[in-house]
Amino acid sequence: MELDYRRHPLLVVDDEPDILNLFRYGYGDEFEILTADDAAKGLQLLENTDVSVIVADQRMPVMSGTEFLARSMDVRPDAVRIVLTGYTDIEALIRAVNSSRIYRYVTKPWVDDELRVTLRRAVEVFHLYRENARLVHELRDANQRLTMQNAYLRTAAGGEVETIVGESPAIREVLSLIGKVAAMPTTVLIEGETGTGKELVARAIHVASPRRDDLFVPVNCASLSEGILESELFGHRRGSFTGAHADRKGLFDVANGGTLFLDEISETSTTLQAKLLRVLQEGEVRPVGDDRAHAVDVRVIAATNRRLADEVAAGRFREDLYYRLRVFPIRVPPLRDRREDIPALARHLVGRVATQLKKPVGPPTDEAIAMLQAHLFQGNVRELANEIERAVILCEPGAPLTDDLLSEHIQEAASGEGQGLLHDRTEGFERDEITAALQRAGGVKTRAAEELGLTARGLAKKMRRLGM
Repeated sequence: MELDYRRHPLLVVDDEPDILNLFRYGYGDEFEILTADDAAKGLQLLENTDVSVIVADQRMPVMSGTEFLARSMDVRPDAVRIVLTGYTDIEALIRAVNSSRIYRYVTKPWVDDELRVTLRRAVEVFHLYRENARLVHELRDANQRLTMQNAYLRTAAGGEVETIVGESPAIREVLSLIGKVAAMPTTVLIEGETGTGKELVARAIHVASPRRDDLFVPVNCASLSEGILESELFGHRRGSFTGAHADRKGLFDVANGGTLFLDEISETSTTLQAKLLRVLQEGEVRPVGDDRAHAVDVRVIAATNRRLADEVAAGRFREDLYYRLRVFPIRVPPLRDRREDIPALARHLVGRVATQLKKPVGPPTDEAIAMLQAHLFQGNVRELANEIERAVILCEPGAPLTDDLLSEHIQEAASGEGQGLLHDRTEGFERDEITAALQRAGGVKTRAAEELGLTARGLAKKMRRLGM
């Protein structure tokens, strides 16, 4: 959007009337010019006016231009400052400029076009200052809300408490992205393997957003047939199909004002994808059997355990919908790529399950933690949660959760022979995953690295280590 310079007033302070008139009539066609013929009047005007740029003559009675501009910092700290000078001692002026946060100095007489460009650039700098401050403020608020509410994310059941746990670089990156996008109305696409916590990320975005007081409505697109899913999402009119005995609202209407989470979006048909695209483009839904559409205000967050780019290439997913969804992608890392988070996750899950089961159980022992960290957890956090629940059930009330309560296959990985096999198992798994990713990416390593949650350099390093 083109910047409207007239929305950013300029204050010119000079004791020479001719200079003030030059600014009024020479630049008043493009800028709103305010003038003052001495420093005191200039400071008084600043008290009552939100000025974007201040221009002051260096040689003025009572107070010099640089002194006036330094004083103006107390009143309008964000304003961009320019000093006019006829001095021949430019070196002394430069020292004053460097010590007073002055943007530019302009020598008299100036070249008209050059000064006009300087004034434009000063307004643009001020505009960027303000925009940056606004964005920083919004992001800080979003991060604060996320920090405060992260431990109290609401689930569909209403009573269960969910938490994003971890301090690894991978999970900190996810939390950073949540903080950046939460306050925006942007559509988000969350990609990651099954069990990594994609819905939890979606809930975190909702809770940290301005929509947090309205509903978060999750729907698993893979669990319903195409016809039922269309009716669930868009609603239907009475008599539109067999069994439609009454009008029914769709989930877009239920989520109006809030967030609709479309899990496993890759499982939808291309026909339904076309209708979803219309909602994202037009902000309107049309119930099944109705010839009229109506507006809805819904933020859409989609998730998939597949790489949507591959689905597009295979013709199973619409390219236009893919780009509509992938405005702001977030990839949730698999648990094997953030094993340093397993101790904190295990302790958290033990506490949560013990509370749910109303069974007092102590935290996991160091041996149990080490055993869990040695396991690959191909089912990710969901598999870890199931393992912890089983162990808590087996644990004696009041006792700590020990390694002998863990499943046999987890104990084998840490036992003598199992420990010897663990390295081979891990390397074999990594080779298989990298090979499959490269095949899906058509041999393009940067695409394969993105799918695996690695940098191109990190993928190359792993391939060298594995002798690939």
